[in-house]
This record gives sequence, structure tokens and C-alpha cells, in this order.
Amino acid sequence: MIPFIILKHYFSVLLCKLLVKVCELMNKHDRIKDIVFLAMISALALVSALIIKFPLMPSAPFLKFDVKDAVIFVAGFMYGPLAALGVSALAALLQFLLANDSGIIGFFMNLLSTASFVCTASFIYRLGRNRKALILGLIFGALAMTAIMILWNYIITPIFMGIPRAAIVPMLFTIFLPFNLLKGGINAIIILLYIKPLSSALSGFGDNKTLP
Repeated sequence: MIPFIILKHYFSVLLCKLLVKVCELMNKHDRIKDIVFLAMISALALVSALIIKFPLMPSAPFLKFDVKDAVIFVAGFMYGPLAALGVSALAALLQFLLANDSGIIGFFMNLLSTASFVCTASFIYRLGRNRKALILGLIFGALAMTAIMILWNYIITPIFMGIPRAAIVPMLFTIFLPFNLLKGGINAIIILLYIKPLSSALSGFGDNKTLP
């Protein structure tokens, strides 16, 4: 129990320092405002993950959909992929500390899933900063998340669950592939619905510009 508490404290300190470093690298005049804004996005992502959580596929009720990725994308949209990574890490840490039932493995899986989506999507969006770049970013973000989660489940899940890898292989393309594509697609649609009015409302934060 004590090593677990020490581990949680270590991750807390490490990831809080990461978030501060992210804001320092942004070279903004009002860094406190940026830090508070990103911390609020992290907290909102945690709340959304706890409240809005349900299975997408009857064949895999253990896989739950949440809108956390759509919330965290705001950080990437406003500040870039590095900020998206920092908020993904902080949100994963908060979930690990407050509502985790799969230990450190769940923490890293959560972080990889979210970061692969939001970092890819925000990176591609900021290359063009228009609606076409946003749509392309969300598509590639969903594909990146799906590919990484398939690889994760192929390598890590057999070790974590103590089952033969051969038992996981049939699930990769019948369960994990469609689930992650659905999850990424639904979050992408949510982002497309809210991002234009939000970019106008939050014009004083980050270096975003209002979508045409």
C-alpha cells in the first residue's frame, strides 16, 4: 500500500511539473491564466469521463465510451499538441488517483489513447488552421488512436490479464478495432459541433483563431 501511495505522489509531482513546463514553452505573457485554463480543461475532462460513460458495443460491455477526448482537444486547438499532451497526462493522472480500477496499466492505456487522438488531431489542424485541416486532423487522430490501441491490446493485454496472446488476436479486429473507430468518430463529431462557437468565445486564450 505504501509503495502505491508513493507512486501516486511521484506521478502527481511529475505531471504537474510537466503542465507548468508546457505553459512556459508557450512563451505567453499571461502564463498563470494559461495554467489555470489548462487545469480547468483537465478537471472538466475528468468530470466528463466519470459522468458520461457507457458501452458502445453489446459484445464488449467492458469497453466504455466517454467524451474526455473531445474535451481535451480544446487544449490542443487553443495551444497546440504539446499542451494537449500535458492536459492528457494530467487528466489521466486525476483519473488514476480518483477513479482507477486497473492500476498503473490503466493509467498508461488511458494516457496513450487520449494523447494519440488529441495530439495527432491538433498537430494536423495547426498546420492549416482551417476547417479542412481540422477534419483531416480528427480523421487521422481517430486512426492513430485505433492503431495504437490495437498494438497496446496485442502486446500488453495478454500480460495484464494473464491469458495467451492467441486468445486476444481474434478480438483485435472484431472488438478493439470497431470500438476505437466508433469512439474516435463520435468524439470527432462532437468536436466539429462545438469548436467554431467555442473558438469565438475563447478568443482571448491561446493563439487560436475563429474557424471560418
